[in-house]
Amino acid sequence: MDRQLKPTSILSYWTMRYFLILFIMLLAIAAAVVWWTNRATMDSRQQTAEMFAQEIAYRLHSYNGTILIPQNMSEMINKRVRFLGNRIKLCVIVTDKAGKLLYSNEQITQADLPERLNAKLNKSLVPGYRAVTAPILNNGSKVGQVALLHPTESLIQRREFQWALMLLLVNLTALGWLMIYLLSRKLSRPIRNVASAARSISLGHYDIELSANAKERELGELFVSFKEMAGKLKQLEHSRTFMLAGLTHELKTPVTSAKGLIHAVKEKVVQEEEADEFLEIALQETGRLERMITDLLDYNALAAGLVHISRCRLDAAALLSEVIYQWTLHQDEGICEPLLTLPAQPVEVEGDPLRIQQIIVNLLNNSVQSKHPGRPLRITITLFERNSGHAEIIVRDNGSGIPLSEQPLVFERFFRGESKKQNVRGLGLGLAFSKLLGQAQQGDLELKESSAEGTAFAMTLPIAGAQGPQQPAGPLLH
Repeated sequence: MDRQLKPTSILSYWTMRYFLILFIMLLAIAAAVVWWTNRATMDSRQQTAEMFAQEIAYRLHSYNGTILIPQNMSEMINKRVRFLGNRIKLCVIVTDKAGKLLYSNEQITQADLPERLNAKLNKSLVPGYRAVTAPILNNGSKVGQVALLHPTESLIQRREFQWALMLLLVNLTALGWLMIYLLSRKLSRPIRNVASAARSISLGHYDIELSANAKERELGELFVSFKEMAGKLKQLEHSRTFMLAGLTHELKTPVTSAKGLIHAVKEKVVQEEEADEFLEIALQETGRLERMITDLLDYNALAAGLVHISRCRLDAAALLSEVIYQWTLHQDEGICEPLLTLPAQPVEVEGDPLRIQQIIVNLLNNSVQSKHPGRPLRITITLFERNSGHAEIIVRDNGSGIPLSEQPLVFERFFRGESKKQNVRGLGLGLAFSKLLGQAQQGDLELKESSAEGTAFAMTLPIAGAQGPQQPAGPLLH
């Protein structure tokens, strides 16, 4: 069974990990520095010892092969030792050609010599000491030698060096930890603020407070984007609540109306011809309710990708003519047939004829619903081919137009303008459904323009052959 790890704050998480990484790096750097310093010190000490031994050999004189030791020999050696440092203990041994001990700054005898140097008198036998030698010459001939034993003690073995190194490591580690802590806290604080704001949003509180004046560009962009998201979520939640209330009202109205009419007939409140009229009205209300539910189901099915869209090669002019003819047959006498404007060359598009009919009919019905009371309705449908591999169909009317504040929302689900709320009953899914249908056919539907002089919607469809292989030409609408 896997044990669930206890979550830790981002401040503790990254501070500890950065601290461990920093500490390991400082240890590695300290080890490298100690090794390099010790190596350089030993090399420097070796060179100094060799120069000192050569200086002593140079100061010794020989008379008829006999080496003469100056009286101030010990004083000279002590001066050099004080110059190099009182902690350094040097042992100077002067021997003749036969290896006889002539001088030593330490109290040793000839019998002690084999304990200090090897048989050739060129290597130290004392632990922790190294020997350097310099020949004593007389007319180019070696008459003796100077052996100088100097310690090979490492810097790391010195107590003061250990304390200095430890103090340096502690200071650097503390300083590094402080910097990492401050940086981690600076980075974690805005993340905590965003997390707190996200929790508030999850609880339904969309009015959050985030400072947008961060010096870091990325944090500033994060705060601004998050506040914009919160504002849009608040707007969407408000719209959802408003639209759900409107949807419930629109569905409840025909049910209530039909129920009241049927109840009046059942209770004999109305009789004979009036009862038949009530039943006819109730039947119309249930039909309207059925259409609303069908629209809602169709929209949900299309949004979920469950509606099949065929791809047929179609003559756009013939298709539009057939749609206009069928639509005009079901209109009142006061509605004139839309004017169809076609290009000189035939335009073949690719799409589903039934879905294209749904879009065009919905746009035509919207034009009728937006009819201006002071002038007769005129609708024009224009077809032309664009250079982008698409055909464009523009449905234009001279109706009342869409208010500027409502134009960005016309394709939102369940949105209904103020004029439609007062004059037309529906769910507000027509344009949203039509846009989805257009996009499902690799086209689109958009509001081209709208003003007090009228409204124009533009539907685009791919030109046949521009989107790859198509199905054979489908039949016209029936």
